[in-house]
Amino acid sequence: MLSDSTILKHIARQPKQGAGFKQLVRELGLHGEERRTLDERLQKLVAGGALIRSDSDRYTLPNAVADKNLVAGRLTMHRDGFGFVIPDSKSLSPALRARLTGDIFIAPHLIGNAMHGDLVLVDISNVRPDGRAEGRIVRPVMRAHPTVVGTFHYGKQRNYVTPIDSKITQEIVIPPGMEVPDRSNSEQGKTKPEPQGAERTQRKKSVDRVLGDEVARRSQWEDIEGVVVDVEITDWPSPTQNPRGRVIEILGRENDFGVDVEITIRKFHLPHHFPAPALDEAQDASAVISAQELHRRRDFRELPIVTIDGETARDFDDAVYVHKLASGNFELHVHIADVAQYVTPGSALDQEARLRGTSVYFPDRAVPMLPLELSTDICSLRPQVERLVLSCVMEMDHRGEIVRYELSEGVIRSAERMTYTAVNAVLEGDAALRERYASLVATFELMRDLALILNRKRQRRGSIDFDLPEPVIEFDEFGLMKSISRSERNVAHRLIEEFMLSANECVAQHLESRRIASLYRVHEKPDAKRVYDFEMIAATFGYSLGVGPLPIHRVQMKTDRRAAYGTGKRVREIEVPKEVHITPRMYQKLTEKIAGKPEERILSYLMLRSLKQARYSEENLGHFALAATSYTHFTSPIRRYPDLIVHRILKDVLKQSSAGAMQPAATDDPPSPWSKRRDHAVHREALQPLGGPIALEELHDIAEESSQSERRADDAERDLMEWKKVKFMQDRVGEDFDGLITSVTKFGFFVELTDLFVEGLVPLNTLTDDRYTFHENTREIIGQRSRKKYHLGQKIRVLVDRIDPVEKKIQFAVLEEAPVPKAGKKRKRSGDR
Repeated sequence: MLSDSTILKHIARQPKQGAGFKQLVRELGLHGEERRTLDERLQKLVAGGALIRSDSDRYTLPNAVADKNLVAGRLTMHRDGFGFVIPDSKSLSPALRARLTGDIFIAPHLIGNAMHGDLVLVDISNVRPDGRAEGRIVRPVMRAHPTVVGTFHYGKQRNYVTPIDSKITQEIVIPPGMEVPDRSNSEQGKTKPEPQGAERTQRKKSVDRVLGDEVARRSQWEDIEGVVVDVEITDWPSPTQNPRGRVIEILGRENDFGVDVEITIRKFHLPHHFPAPALDEAQDASAVISAQELHRRRDFRELPIVTIDGETARDFDDAVYVHKLASGNFELHVHIADVAQYVTPGSALDQEARLRGTSVYFPDRAVPMLPLELSTDICSLRPQVERLVLSCVMEMDHRGEIVRYELSEGVIRSAERMTYTAVNAVLEGDAALRERYASLVATFELMRDLALILNRKRQRRGSIDFDLPEPVIEFDEFGLMKSISRSERNVAHRLIEEFMLSANECVAQHLESRRIASLYRVHEKPDAKRVYDFEMIAATFGYSLGVGPLPIHRVQMKTDRRAAYGTGKRVREIEVPKEVHITPRMYQKLTEKIAGKPEERILSYLMLRSLKQARYSEENLGHFALAATSYTHFTSPIRRYPDLIVHRILKDVLKQSSAGAMQPAATDDPPSPWSKRRDHAVHREALQPLGGPIALEELHDIAEESSQSERRADDAERDLMEWKKVKFMQDRVGEDFDGLITSVTKFGFFVELTDLFVEGLVPLNTLTDDRYTFHENTREIIGQRSRKKYHLGQKIRVLVDRIDPVEKKIQFAVLEEAPVPKAGKKRKRSGDR
């Protein structure tokens, strides 16, 4: 099988570490479909930075072009026309890596035909003493936006589309005849397969409803002036010509209900239409369980197993049950929908699920990873219906330690569809609900007791729990926003969280101990630089992680020494933090110290910022935040592709081994990867996987793709949430609120409104009662005459001054502290007088 590692190794063996597409086809002996596979893998390797397209048909390893001052990176445009390239560290030579400390500035006339988000090749022309660089774009390596969403306008000389994303600075010219979508084609420009027969037409019509019924009405437009459209780029820009394109989809007016979601989906290029073969497979899947299948599975149908989810949840992929054994130990059941039974390797459903990587959740709808026939029906653990599951049954002692466990394929019949609110009310003593769920009350109380034990177990080992609230948007009966509130996590949320964490760890340790190649959810220790930055800020509040004096390595650049030679000037030194010993327990202790304090919100957020992003990997590197030596994602195969992969691997392992009996848990815990014990590397080497149903190279590709899909989904969800907040605040311009300063910069400070979970900027130039300057060492803005200070964590009252319709950002103005009016009271702005 053709893998990424095979391609990279072959290119690395070439004299100049580069090869053309035809050369690779010839030398690797590829034919037919393998040629298309090679092209797809080359594009992914370029997108991931593992290769650089140094010519139209030539691919080169990044370090092969580093000596030529060429650097690959992602272009970020500013709406004023200039841009910055974030260099890919893999493409930097050691000399450039030592000199560069920031992004590469690209002047407007040196951008060429590149656009925002493109992966580009940059020729660095100058590196300044402060480590910043300037350069010119040689060529785009990979385009980020094959389609662009924007507002259509009729012009006297030409029609054009203004992109919604202000970083895409050029208008897109729409030639005559390209203003109306071709209804015979899909939005990607590919012809849809013709349905066969009336039954098939009805099936397609009933299934393709992912984004709501309003989508079907959007092609009924005659005048599209001011209407948001999706445009396919047909000609890329040049220094003298704007990009050109054709309208492939009409979305609606920007302020119409639901259009903001449609815009976000297309802005982030989220796959959102299931292809016909995937829909066919989803509809052909049967919920009927054969007698043979029932016979070979563990039968849990008589147990009072329940699902516990939010009120609006439609897919139920996990169910739980707890009871006490005669020994006094707890037996915890975690049953997960057996999605792998219906989504088989290489099928159309599998290919689409891998492409999507994850479900994406917006406030009023979702873009699911699997069609609704599976995600909300056949694979959903609905009450009083028989469903196939993968089961993890764990026996736990009074300290929450797993004594024995059993992993098996099973079948359940959920006794009840519970919500977090209802379970919490039962545990809080609600008489009516306790009577309604009388048969389950004792089970819920056991669940609470076990969850508390498991939480204390995690605390003992140093697991971090920031418990930061999330914003929740509430809608009225007309679908309009009425408020933004903070999410509440009650005991029911916590018990499900603890049970899922336990199952994920159990499965990870089971596969690793058998040396089966699998996927892990890894979270590496934070970088020394980020720890150093956090310690500097925490010290201003009187706190520390307890890492002790941070070792600093002072370096001088050769270029700086040469420039200073014979001038008598002092050579500039750069402080680089050395490797620092940091453990999860240090973070945990600090979260306990600041709990309930006014600065808790700020420091918790900054601690979170200091940590790395969790990701997927075929290599087990441990999970820093959870203080777990082995962790995977097993509990959400309906909405996460890595979970589905872990299910496939586990099912294969179960078929190869004897199932149906409880197995003793490992008694010797592996050494923590964050401790000072030196045998951790030896332990990990002893557990290197020997094999499994999926090759390591393939697992690596899946891990990379899934991590990228997850970040894309997070970015889309965050972007839409910020947009909705801005729209919500538009009617509140002129009102004043209490807030908290969450960040201080050289251009102003950010304030989060206490009651609304909305953040905005107070620009430095709007502070007119004094001349204010930013002090970087203390992260404060201080008035030169009055010595008045604005600092992190400071409570402040602000007025909603204006909304930037282009950047979609909120600007606040500081109010004097003496007269403190009630929140929401209307005030006249100076511009209204």
